[in-house]
Amino acid sequence: MVFASKQAPKKRSWLGIHFECCHVYTRIYKNRGGTQYTGRCPRCLKAVQIRVGEGGSADRFFRVRFRR
Repeated sequence: MVFASKQAPKKRSWLGIHFECCHVYTRIYKNRGGTQYTGRCPRCLKAVQIRVGEGGSADRFFRVRFRR
């Protein structure tokens, strides 16, 4: 008989993003390498990448505005 592990799933790091292009909010998650957060606007699918590094921000929520 095999029992499932009762360990909690590993929590993923995320940032809260407000995409001003479509006025929607979503979370984006850190990539497997831990080098950047990547995601897309859920409506228009424009991509965003935010690098992780020393001297960065401690903020967890951001607004994204794309250049025209």
